[in-house]
Amino acid sequence: MVRTIAIALAVLLVALLAFVATRPDSFDVARSTSIHAPPEKIFPLIDDLHAWGAWSPYERRDPNMKKTYSGSARGKGTVYEWSGNRDVGSGRMEIIESDPPSQVTLDLHFLEPFESRSTARFALTREADGTRVTWALHGPNSFMGKLMSLFFSTDDLVGKDFESGLAELKAIAER
Repeated sequence: MVRTIAIALAVLLVALLAFVATRPDSFDVARSTSIHAPPEKIFPLIDDLHAWGAWSPYERRDPNMKKTYSGSARGKGTVYEWSGNRDVGSGRMEIIESDPPSQVTLDLHFLEPFESRSTARFALTREADGTRVTWALHGPNSFMGKLMSLFFSTDDLVGKDFESGLAELKAIAER
């Protein structure tokens, strides 16, 4: 009887692992908002990593977070490294593309709570009454990420943060 249960559990575990392996190899999250301000007013708030403290939802999660800036003052080559509590972890991001006033692309490298690498992109598109700002994140989905996606939606978790950050960015830019 015990042997039969052990075999059944092993078969279920193998089936679960096989199913996890079929999950998507990458993830994409994106949120957008319309801001009643020109791209030229919004772009510096994104392109200057020092300005993120005013609108980034991650900055508020740990007021004692250690931050280090290096490279360029703003734009391509700007580097921001952080180390904080378990809510923010630690990592590094670098602006790898800056196309004023329409796009900023960042290489995002998390070290803790787990290592991962992804690309974040802000696209600013001029509209009749302002600017549409889209914050997107794309990256590879590791086996652990695939397993976690069975229980948690990356889109829901990260998407809420993006919505919050875009709302703060909107409030600042529309003042």
